[in-house]
Amino acid sequence: MERTAGAASPPVPQPVPAGAPAPVPTAEAAVLLDGLPRQRGPLALPAAVIPRTVPAMRPWRLLPTPAGTPVTFFYTVLLALTSLFAEYAGPGLLHAVYQDSSTDVAHLSRTPAFVLLASAMWVAGGLLSPYAVAFVLVLTALERRMGGARAILVFLAGHVLATLATEIPVGLAVLAGRLPGTSLHRLDYGISYGVAAGVGALCGLLTPWLGRPLLALVGYSLVMDLVAFQDPVTNWGHLISLSIGTALWPVVRRWHREHAQSGPADVSGARRFGGS
Repeated sequence: MERTAGAASPPVPQPVPAGAPAPVPTAEAAVLLDGLPRQRGPLALPAAVIPRTVPAMRPWRLLPTPAGTPVTFFYTVLLALTSLFAEYAGPGLLHAVYQDSSTDVAHLSRTPAFVLLASAMWVAGGLLSPYAVAFVLVLTALERRMGGARAILVFLAGHVLATLATEIPVGLAVLAGRLPGTSLHRLDYGISYGVAAGVGALCGLLTPWLGRPLLALVGYSLVMDLVAFQDPVTNWGHLISLSIGTALWPVVRRWHREHAQSGPADVSGARRFGGS
């Protein structure tokens, strides 16, 4: 028998008796299973078989860029230039510049604003020191999570407040005769106080499984430095600045939420590396 294809006549709709359930549309009936009651609507697949997309890791976002984190990027460039100057300048010139930038009691009493800013333009130990590496990673992470201006505010809060908290007692101890007058001119410069405050603040933005151990590890390291008693004034400053950053958790978390509403792309990228 020869097989032919033609247009099938459409089915004639049958009237629905009164009180009978409404017929299930054809598209919906295709996903219903026989023998299972109360099926209306699209068939929901079990969660186990729904494919989940895993965000791609982008390690380069840990580093500053001119477009993504301009504040951290240009601050890093400035620190690189001052580190090159420190590498190639003569010892006499370098000591004079360090002395003029020092936040010792003598300079704080005369030009506090200038030395507080100037001292934050130097890296003790150069760009390969642990605090320089931590500066790049921590300030980049903070800027991506809450913006450059707020990241700098956290850095400056640790830098300024920890400096005052350590140098004012030195001045009072000199006045009381407990320390010699030379303590008023001790060299005190660098970014370490600001970095420690940034670490403390960042731990409040990371997920607990990452932030709490990091805070405990950094705190333990700073306590061990203080126990060694090689530079107690600076070591106390590091612990104070870490505490300042930790005390800022409510503030930085609010800034993080506000930044998430205005820049969701940066926040989603930050979450790939443990952001909250």
